[in-house]
Amino acid sequence: MKKAFLSAALFSVSAVYLLFTGCKKKDETPATPTYTCTACITTPEAKAANDNSSKGIYKGIVVGSSGTIKFDIANNDTTLRAFMTIDGVAVVLTATVSWVSGASYVSPFTGTMNGQPVSITFSVDASGGNPVVTSITIPGHPNATLAISKETSTNLIKCYEGTAKNLTTGKTATFDLLLVTSLKRWYARVKEDGATSSSTVDGTFTDNTLSFDDGKGASGTATLSGDNITNGTWKNSKPENGTWEAKRTL
Repeated sequence: MKKAFLSAALFSVSAVYLLFTGCKKKDETPATPTYTCTACITTPEAKAANDNSSKGIYKGIVVGSSGTIKFDIANNDTTLRAFMTIDGVAVVLTATVSWVSGASYVSPFTGTMNGQPVSITFSVDASGGNPVVTSITIPGHPNATLAISKETSTNLIKCYEGTAKNLTTGKTATFDLLLVTSLKRWYARVKEDGATSSSTVDGTFTDNTLSFDDGKGASGTATLSGDNITNGTWKNSKPENGTWEAKRTL
């Protein structure tokens, strides 16, 4: 995570606060509530018949602010739509090209957000391989980038939105990632606040621990707990170090 980028927060506690809290019993301190994504599914939506087809479900992250996207390419019927949420604003996009059996699929998905046009062109091979977005127009997000992957009937894709902090430079960043626990892999896009481009991080998942090591001095770990990625730390060879965390939103 050479280009990931994080800031420190310092907390002070008054003598009065210490006086009163010091008198409380430990069991009187309320536990920190655990975030749960109530709208998130726990089993794959993708149909087995579409595992080796351009049909199916494709999920991804949107970095250029922060968000998620899901493409439904005729997974259950003839529906060709995309569902995107960015900075809390949801929009449904509709394909302009019909799906054809045995062929690669390329189509713009269009709609409106805040009264302005949105267009995202999606492309995938006939077998469902190499899903990419080739062009993006999202009002208010001129430098947005997407990372997407095909979900299969046996591999659920989970999407997380998070932040990273550089404790050395004081900078912060968006840190959004895709996690496939069954494959023990994850992939993230990291974009420093105010930057016009993003960088990538990919790693492994073992025993509820996400980790990465690029072999060039950048490495880090974090813990998966329910729908939360917590206790993330990273360092690089500059040297810089920091923290990262995320919550599942798709």
